[in-house]
Amino acid sequence: MSKNYGILKITFLGTGTSQGIPIIGSDHPVCLSENPKDKRLRVSVLIEWEDYAYVIDCGPDFRQQMLRANCKRIDGIIFTHEHSDHVLGLDDIRPFYFRQGDISIFAHKRVLKSLKKRFDYIFKKENKYPGAPSVHINRLKNASFKLKDLDVLPVNGLHDKLQVFGYRFNHFAYLTDMKSLKNKEVKKLKGVKVLVINALRLEPHRSHFNLKEALEFISVVNPERAYLTHISHLLGFHEEVEKTLPENVFLAYDNLQITI
Repeated sequence: MSKNYGILKITFLGTGTSQGIPIIGSDHPVCLSENPKDKRLRVSVLIEWEDYAYVIDCGPDFRQQMLRANCKRIDGIIFTHEHSDHVLGLDDIRPFYFRQGDISIFAHKRVLKSLKKRFDYIFKKENKYPGAPSVHINRLKNASFKLKDLDVLPVNGLHDKLQVFGYRFNHFAYLTDMKSLKNKEVKKLKGVKVLVINALRLEPHRSHFNLKEALEFISVVNPERAYLTHISHLLGFHEEVEKTLPENVFLAYDNLQITI
């Protein structure tokens, strides 16, 4: 993973948990916050380098995120797992498909099976509805693969008992919905400069890192910088939580852009 691919630009399209922030109908103080950094769409990032652009996950806010980022082209979507907050925006690839043709998707075979069930009309080969998009399928295993000129290394973890892929792109790694990883997978992150990891809330959770677990994981990986994502309202106000973090750890927020 040492080859220099130039600058990676990362845009945090969404940094919230499955319900987003604010939660519909909630009177929780964080949900009522007027600070834009406390308003979080469902979790996703846009990764750009040279003339390429890939999205990790496309949840129910995908359309809004693409409009907000003024994203006019994507080269593909990489999926971490099949939960609704990570896949429900797949139909909204249609504008990209109409301009570009089949959109490449990258996912574990189990995730592809789930997508084919939920979005059967996208994957149909015969008697297909004329307005439906089409995809080019790339089945991922726990082995490195290429996105154009960039080597990508999956990082395998568990979301409770569900297998989830994180991904390392040279000196950048993105992991979400993680609760546990084997040592051999953690070793894949050695030397990473920027790590993104989920930190759901303060209290423990059965399928996500809480803040304490995320910080412990960051200390093991020891990146130059780390950003927390997949955040619920129960973590607290952005500005207050940020003050409690180590100097190289930050709360990600929607629209944040970083370069590596």
